[in-house]
Amino acid sequence: MRNGSRRFHAPLLGSCALAATMLGACGLATTAQAQTAQDTTTSPAPEDATVQSLDQAIIVTARRREESLQETPVAISAFSADMLAERQISQTQDLEKITPSLQFKPAGQLSGNSAASVVFIRGIGQLDPTAAVDPGVGMYIDEVYVGRSVGGTIEFGDIAGVEVLRGPQGTLFGRNTIGGAILIRTQEPIFGEFSGKGRIRAGEDDLIEGFAALNLPISDNAAARVSGGFRKRDGYVIRAFDGLDLGNDDSFTLNGAFRWEATPNFEISLRGDYTKRDENGAPFVFAGINENAPVPAIVSVGAGCPGATIPFAPLEPGDPRFGAPNVPLIDDARCANDFQAKGKFVNGGTAPVLSTSEVWGVSGTAVWDVSPEVTLKSITAYRSTESRGIRDADNTPFEIITTDVGSESKQFSQELQMQYDSGPVSGIIGLYYFDEDTNERATVPLSFPPTPQVIGSILNGGPGSRDLQFSDLETRSMAAFGELSYEVTDRLELTGGLRYTEDRKTYQGTVFNLFPSTLPDPDPLPTEAIPDGGPLYIYNTPNRKTFSALTGSASAAYEFTDWLNGYVSYARSFKSGGFNTRYNAPPPDFEPVPFDEESVDSYEIGAKMEVGDFRLNMAAFQADYKDIQLVFREGAVPLLFNAGKARIRGFEAEASYHPYGSGLRIDAGASTLDDEILSITPIPGATATVQPGDGLPLTPSFQGNFAISYEFLLNDRMTLTPRFDGSYTSKLQFITGSVPEIEQDGYFVANGSVELGVNDTWKLQAGVINLFDKDYLIQGNASLGTLGYAEKIYARPRNWYVQVSAEF
Repeated sequence: MRNGSRRFHAPLLGSCALAATMLGACGLATTAQAQTAQDTTTSPAPEDATVQSLDQAIIVTARRREESLQETPVAISAFSADMLAERQISQTQDLEKITPSLQFKPAGQLSGNSAASVVFIRGIGQLDPTAAVDPGVGMYIDEVYVGRSVGGTIEFGDIAGVEVLRGPQGTLFGRNTIGGAILIRTQEPIFGEFSGKGRIRAGEDDLIEGFAALNLPISDNAAARVSGGFRKRDGYVIRAFDGLDLGNDDSFTLNGAFRWEATPNFEISLRGDYTKRDENGAPFVFAGINENAPVPAIVSVGAGCPGATIPFAPLEPGDPRFGAPNVPLIDDARCANDFQAKGKFVNGGTAPVLSTSEVWGVSGTAVWDVSPEVTLKSITAYRSTESRGIRDADNTPFEIITTDVGSESKQFSQELQMQYDSGPVSGIIGLYYFDEDTNERATVPLSFPPTPQVIGSILNGGPGSRDLQFSDLETRSMAAFGELSYEVTDRLELTGGLRYTEDRKTYQGTVFNLFPSTLPDPDPLPTEAIPDGGPLYIYNTPNRKTFSALTGSASAAYEFTDWLNGYVSYARSFKSGGFNTRYNAPPPDFEPVPFDEESVDSYEIGAKMEVGDFRLNMAAFQADYKDIQLVFREGAVPLLFNAGKARIRGFEAEASYHPYGSGLRIDAGASTLDDEILSITPIPGATATVQPGDGLPLTPSFQGNFAISYEFLLNDRMTLTPRFDGSYTSKLQFITGSVPEIEQDGYFVANGSVELGVNDTWKLQAGVINLFDKDYLIQGNASLGTLGYAEKIYARPRNWYVQVSAEF
């Protein structure tokens, strides 16, 4: 296998003073780059890891070929497995602590599932984790796209490294990467080596965690690798109703890989992964109630709250309970008001809660070096995701709203590539096919709509109604792409690429309301819509829509000196549209409401410097964000419409200082984002949740992080390494529009640890996460208009751990 298409320049020797002067002149607090990976004599072939060492260069695959990080004209954060472990980054959602412009949040709004990820890069992503909406940041495991948000929360077990690509990646990575892409590479089997590693960790909240990996040589040209892990930990939010602990961990992972070099020019790799979670529920707590919203007033009147009023039949004028929706702000358990708050780590809900998922996948990659110039590659994959999340959204004893969402998704993908590298010309062309089928069941018990039947039942102490939605969703996507690079001179490289994508979305829904809510799901399900005498809000027929786009990118990279590279680039990408699947009443013409694709045009300039032991990479950009898929409300229901235009500007920097021959290691980083919603298009009959001038969600104006460690040599067998790292995030909002109840002011979080190493084999580590016990939000959601609730999740408080690890 070849080692890549680009030449690698050894950095010039420079002094610490020069490095410090450069950093100060730029006025930066910058983020970490990956450390140099293990020596290539004990590592798998270069294609087996995302972050590797080659002549002291960090190798990345951001352009689907191996290149030096410093010579790649893309804003990339690259992390080796060792660096992730040192900074306590154990799963994908932790990456936001060490990556500029990245926000990675658990328990996506409306899902109730702790593993449903919400990912934003440079202010672009997707809040809605349900199957009808595609993510805005692409997740890839060993070059395989992960289509569902639940599959995006990944445990870092036997991995080789991670790359976070910032900015649109539509040319080479395709659909739904308008914000960027996260590339995760697992460790490939190593030929001729029997080796292994493992760790066991215990800690606060009855934490017990284990992991092991084993490399098995089969022959001189074949090897296998197996790994597995588990984590169990008590939750940190307790339900007052039944003592159930929310936010607990109960997960199991298993991975396997086989690698066979059939000939010196042909190699096959097979991989499989499995993850199962069986947890009590996301650790939401009460954030607030709008005492003038209809639903809190309805449940309060039904519970006998003194002074509560509603304007709905069968109540009539003259009844003291009749009037505009209102719940008095008194400390009475019968009143749905802000006195229901029970603190940051106590949940007041009484409805059933649950968070489970089972995700597995298999893939096969074949690489054939046809000639020194031409390589053919095939990537075939199948993935399955099953999940269910139940949440008591209002977090009170009342039946304001509870969501129960279950989903089964199957995806198949096939990619074919031809890579070319000869002299000054290198490039790639390819074809891509993606096929996904999803069945989703969503049911929502709530005290709405305010019909005389529903209100009468609630006034008599009975149940409300229940929205019930079955969705069959199908995505068929095809794409052709190509990118060509030409080295005009030894220092100047020009690159251009195009991709044509066609997505066909099909949706067929069974959507209606059950009264009373205690009725079971009908069997068989109804098939007729209201105009035909049935109960369905939309016709139970297939609805299809095709979305297509020609996207592309262009860049010019210039090597000013052996230690300084610069680039300018342009990229355009799009995120597919679809159909809204949630309805609490019939939409116009009893047809589902579609939404179209959104797009981003990004302009970027960057510089990458490496002087001796100091590395500094910077990027400045502007993104023009068009036809944004924004949430509007039609009554109690959130619907997506293409109704926004925004501009995002930002600056990012990453730096590291690892002086040769010293145990010192310093990594730091920062990003600034300036976002502005330029316009909002009014939607007749719907209420916007955001206005021009508001900020975009999960787009903090500043993020900064740093880490410092020093390895002390105690003797010829033992080392001692203390570490301290921290991250700061400025004010953050979790949904479109300003809702103070669920906004987080700027906060700083720190971790500390001490590690004792013995014979490069054994390690004993003790540490504290959230060292200063900072209370800060990691998720929030609200619908204060009709439903009148707001909820939030705090991070786990300060917690300690001890860990023993070994390798052979």
